[in-house]
Amino acid sequence: MIPSFTTCARRMLGAALLLVPLLGHGQGRTTTVVGAASKAAAPGAAAAGTAILIGRVSGATTDSVAVSLRENPLDPKEKLLRVPLSDKGEFKLVVPVNGPTKADLVYGDDVAPLFLDPGTDLDVRFKGSDLSGTLKFKANDMPTGLATKLRNGANLSDAQRHRQQAANANNYLSEADAQFVENDGFQVLPDNIQLYEAPFLSFLEYRRKHEFEFLEDHAAKQSFTQEFYNYAHAEVVYAYANDKLTFQDLREQVVNTEGRLKMAPDYYNFLREPGLLNEPNAAQSELYHEFLLNYVHFTVAQDHHQRSDPDFYPASYALASKKLTGPTRAIILGRILQESFRFGHVKQSAAMLADFRNYDPKDQYYPTLQADFNLHKEFAIGAPAPDFKLPSATGDTVHLHDFVGKLVYINFWKSTNGLCLRDLAYAQELMRKFEGKNITFINIALDENEQAWRQLVTIKKLPGVQVRIPGGGLRSAVAKEYALQEVPTYILIGEDGTFLNTKPKRLSSHAAVDEINQSFGKASTYTSAIDFPATKK
Repeated sequence: MIPSFTTCARRMLGAALLLVPLLGHGQGRTTTVVGAASKAAAPGAAAAGTAILIGRVSGATTDSVAVSLRENPLDPKEKLLRVPLSDKGEFKLVVPVNGPTKADLVYGDDVAPLFLDPGTDLDVRFKGSDLSGTLKFKANDMPTGLATKLRNGANLSDAQRHRQQAANANNYLSEADAQFVENDGFQVLPDNIQLYEAPFLSFLEYRRKHEFEFLEDHAAKQSFTQEFYNYAHAEVVYAYANDKLTFQDLREQVVNTEGRLKMAPDYYNFLREPGLLNEPNAAQSELYHEFLLNYVHFTVAQDHHQRSDPDFYPASYALASKKLTGPTRAIILGRILQESFRFGHVKQSAAMLADFRNYDPKDQYYPTLQADFNLHKEFAIGAPAPDFKLPSATGDTVHLHDFVGKLVYINFWKSTNGLCLRDLAYAQELMRKFEGKNITFINIALDENEQAWRQLVTIKKLPGVQVRIPGGGLRSAVAKEYALQEVPTYILIGEDGTFLNTKPKRLSSHAAVDEINQSFGKASTYTSAIDFPATKK
């Protein structure tokens, strides 16, 4: 399961649920400049397949405004449509859209939610110093004045009515963001994750009640398109379902002073509600996608498949194939594949990718997945770990291939990093527990200062194999071969020299001992189906 602070994550730019690229393979952003701002931004009719945003920034603090789109839910890259502001802070953005589309308005480091569709034509105003707090939308080409609006309300053209609905929808998103996302009282945070079952459920019920009341109140006073109402309703439903589903796992991570919380026998009965899994009206909701992925993980785990098991991702893929229907099925299968590329192993990933074409006959997602597989296969379970030749603290030269036949736990660390230093005591205790076992702990320091590193190793009498990458740190060849982005980073390598677990439990985790014990002898189950060199030198 993938625990997630969903209510906090909803407003993070580009948060595609869930997946942090393994070993530093980062997300990119495609930027397209769509033209200069109009100095005299006059309302214009939106053509089919476009949404128009015409606006003005008061007290501009940066020189451009943009709309961010995720055209492919399986592609982490965003399409950023950017225009410069005029000297009066005015802009005009013409956004191609093929249908109802979730997007983001981007101004400097600030982000606000958007919902666009063909025919959207809005006047957008905000202060440069406070995007979220001052953002307002008005429909272009509408009768002015309250009396005129009331008198002509029934006489609006279809295009005018649609533009008004688009303005209502985006004002709702802005207000809901301030009410429920920016307000800590409605967020899933460590404070309420530490609660026990009953009070946590009371919090979720309280939040859901207020979110529904807020939505229905706005829907009654204003006019929304059916597509937008479906989207907004799904956001409430699946925020609740997802936070309830992930609570047990998330609490176990946050509260490490207690054992895993035992839930009431009927706690998960909500998962049987009709229509919860296959809800076509929720297709636009990323929270719906996240819930489905977490549901698959939860159900597979209930069948006693663990992430470290060879069949975890094939079991997840098979379950999603069977349980899900409609166009959302291909998206969730693709998400399972992307996880498998990073945390599964090469043989099963390749086989599932080939099968995926049965669910994607128009190749809507397959090219993206194929590129993702090619990017990550060298770091997938079953692929050989890059060899290295590094000087040790005792003056010897250490190669990774010196330890073939043993389980190898690698700790990439730095003596000046606080988190790494905190883990030292746990590292020493863990090594003591496995003394005499068929495992080697290799600690690879990325310190630029050799003397400071050597003194710490000597004074603290650090156990295990202590080596250092000479110069370069994260810019060094070894760091690049392992695609490191940060320290500490832990990797478990099997007895055959292949990746066994590219994200093992932290040294400080209570579960680290069990995980290592379960890893002995597993390397033979992860034979790669891809032709790799025996050892990368």
